[in-house]
Amino acid sequence: MHQSYNLSHADALKVIETIRTELEKEGRGAAVAVVDSHGELLAFLRTDGCRLPSITIAMNKAYAAARERKESKALGESSKKDGFPMTNFGELRYPSWGGGVPIFYEGQLVGAVGVSGLPEADDMVLARLGADQIK
Repeated sequence: MHQSYNLSHADALKVIETIRTELEKEGRGAAVAVVDSHGELLAFLRTDGCRLPSITIAMNKAYAAARERKESKALGESSKKDGFPMTNFGELRYPSWGGGVPIFYEGQLVGAVGVSGLPEADDMVLARLGADQIK
């Protein structure tokens, strides 16, 4: 047997709140999703001004980061480099751009965060900021 860790709803809300604070500083709209280690939704936020497609994209970025245990950007880059289309994963929920970041605790994957609605680089910064709240 082995011990495993799980994100609590309080942990997920801590990630959400950190990102929400940053978004509101500049009045920016985005969607933020936090998922467990299986990619299942724990918490979600859509701030004012967020475009509707960003809702699904944020959830998919988090889902892919949790399932593959790597940032969604890295997943997309390896797909392009290897000439292996994302659809070959058999999972249509895998996006190929950045903003999905896995969350590790004590060396174990415990979940992931996805941010969508801003330029890709900004989504990535915010997702990493949120993931860094769980240490």
